[in-house]
Amino acid sequence: MERTEYHRELLINRLSKRFKHLKKWASRTGTNAFRLYDRDIPEIPLVLDIYDDAISGAYYRYTEQTEESPGEKTESWLLAMKEAISEVLKIKEDNIFLKERFRMRGRQDTGIQYGKLSTRSFYRDVSEGDLKFRVNLSDYLDTGLFLDARKKRAMIRSMAAGKRVLNLFAYTCSLSLAAAKGGALELDSVDLSATYLDWGKINFALNKLDVKSGFNFIQSDVIDFLEKAERKKLVWDLIILDPPSFSNSKKMRGALDLKRDYLKLLSSCLALLGPGGTLVFSSNSGGFKIGEEESKKAAFNNVIVKELTDELVDEDFLRRKVPVCYAIKRQ
Repeated sequence: MERTEYHRELLINRLSKRFKHLKKWASRTGTNAFRLYDRDIPEIPLVLDIYDDAISGAYYRYTEQTEESPGEKTESWLLAMKEAISEVLKIKEDNIFLKERFRMRGRQDTGIQYGKLSTRSFYRDVSEGDLKFRVNLSDYLDTGLFLDARKKRAMIRSMAAGKRVLNLFAYTCSLSLAAAKGGALELDSVDLSATYLDWGKINFALNKLDVKSGFNFIQSDVIDFLEKAERKKLVWDLIILDPPSFSNSKKMRGALDLKRDYLKLLSSCLALLGPGGTLVFSSNSGGFKIGEEESKKAAFNNVIVKELTDELVDEDFLRRKVPVCYAIKRQ
């Protein structure tokens, strides 16, 4: 049997089983956006996420299984996989977006960043319980909503009532939305991108939240914002820190390398944390962990560090690699 046809049959069988299981769970939990497939079969290095009646997917060109990947026949192979996905899920092929992701060796040296891929603007508004989020499946590698943060959003919502909340590297403000719905007294969302902050305002409007009622969308370099906030002696009760692993945007004062800079970031955030306040820190940087030695440093004086990663793994991400998450509480 030709390899592509063999892969097609493998994918059909796997998707049929996963979808049968996860659609029942999704219905119970009130979501129509979830991870369906994540490189489950080594020869088929795809990630597939369902967003209502559409799919956002990625093909990982450089993986441990490179020898098994389709090589020069990538385009025809991806078309065959798209046909298989459409057949199983009864989703139109025009609603299936498969983008190539690369392991960008030397990315920090070259400064390559993910930019806009398309101008098709294929949007969907998806649900997560009573929350609604706008996603764009066509134009960027990421859709505007990180599905593996679903339980983190629920946790932030449960923590936010009556709190002054600061969300740093807010992206499209999904965590800010959770805090607002949880009853945050004040809410500041900080991101360098005006595009993402405007997207966040759309998310708030979808949920009938007035962006003028104590909810602030602040376009700023996060490092600059933290320095100015410390000089002004500003204080928050709940701070959300979810930085990229690496960024060297031209708008930034300098490059951010999380493995190098995370202690400085944490120290700056803790300086703004009120008595009894909590800093929720997440990272998708591979192999990242706050160890015993790090927790002895001055930045961690008078705080309690608790890892929450395992508690925040939802059904569609069981046994998957997910971002680490810590709650750092001021005593």
